[in-house]
Amino acid sequence: MADIYMYADETGNLDYDAGTKDGASTYFGFGTATFDGDHGDALFQGLRLRAELEGVGVQLKDGFHAKNDSARTKSQVFEVIKDQAPRFDTTFLLKAAATPAVREKGQNYLYKLAWYLHLKQIALQVSSRRDTLYVIAGSFGTAARQTAARVALEDVCSQVARDIRLCVWSAASSWGLQVADYGLWAVQRDLEGKRCGWLGSSVEPTLQSVFMPWGTTG
Repeated sequence: MADIYMYADETGNLDYDAGTKDGASTYFGFGTATFDGDHGDALFQGLRLRAELEGVGVQLKDGFHAKNDSARTKSQVFEVIKDQAPRFDTTFLLKAAATPAVREKGQNYLYKLAWYLHLKQIALQVSSRRDTLYVIAGSFGTAARQTAARVALEDVCSQVARDIRLCVWSAASSWGLQVADYGLWAVQRDLEGKRCGWLGSSVEPTLQSVFMPWGTTG
């Protein structure tokens, strides 16, 4: 029996207008960072880095976020992630390849489907039936969207043959969620053909899966 902690972050938006809408994403997906057992030292290291950076004038009231952080901050965060070496897994859905039936079911269905395709595989790989799997997912969007997302997360978790305890927290409250965000960001940068100098050193050594059931743009 063991306690496993899986932190989950999503990427992309949920509409299908990637070709016409400014800022719309090509993919929607999930990334997870998984820690086995007691990882209090890892959580403290994240807190300490955040506090140290605040002490020299880097404002991080919402914690770390790879898309928004400076290159210098990202370098420091990735160095800590390299030392902590959590397991990373990612799932990306190419929205342009969604079938009409999937599109007709709406945006929340895309969210739920991406989560299902990710969790049903990874949960079984990182835990056994005797383990307790804590799934910590990041909250996002409006209150209504957060409610719908939590219902979707709960439903998927109930379909997986594991003892899953679901937590839905703001990314600002959790170093683990910020690690998941950083890992997912690095993999997505590479997927989109953009340079990410930290991928090879800090993420790829423990990156176990890049699942793309609907293919890629390439």
